[in-house]
Amino acid sequence: MAHSVQQACITAESAHAAVAAAVAEAGRLGIRINVAVTDPAGIPMAFLRMPGAFVHSAQIAMDKARTAAGFGFSTSLWKDIVGSDALLAAGLNKQPGLAMFGGGLPIEEAGQRIGGVGVSGGSAEQDEVCARAALTALGLT
Repeated sequence: MAHSVQQACITAESAHAAVAAAVAEAGRLGIRINVAVTDPAGIPMAFLRMPGAFVHSAQIAMDKARTAAGFGFSTSLWKDIVGSDALLAAGLNKQPGLAMFGGGLPIEEAGQRIGGVGVSGGSAEQDEVCARAALTALGLT
């Protein structure tokens, strides 16, 4: 009986390439962002704060990446999942590090989650565009 499992994880090189692609997209959009990439467990693999990006958005970017990596879906979907369930929304909002708004995407390769990317600094829609650019740069869209 095996007592371990193998788990795929994004490489350091790919994590940095994803961050660079998100930053490049932010530059095209004319915004300044914080971007984080985590492994599947939500542990940081790469992070960059563009000069002038909101300081408090740094933690938000990390939370978005961790949430997307942990749950395996876009953080923008939480509004649909929670719906009108006020108790669920209230309970989830009390969970440290859980981000329930757009800008976080899981990173998947060959059907296996290998990490998450989170962006914060623009609108939720702009953040998600930058996160999607990270996936595109890795050929994972």
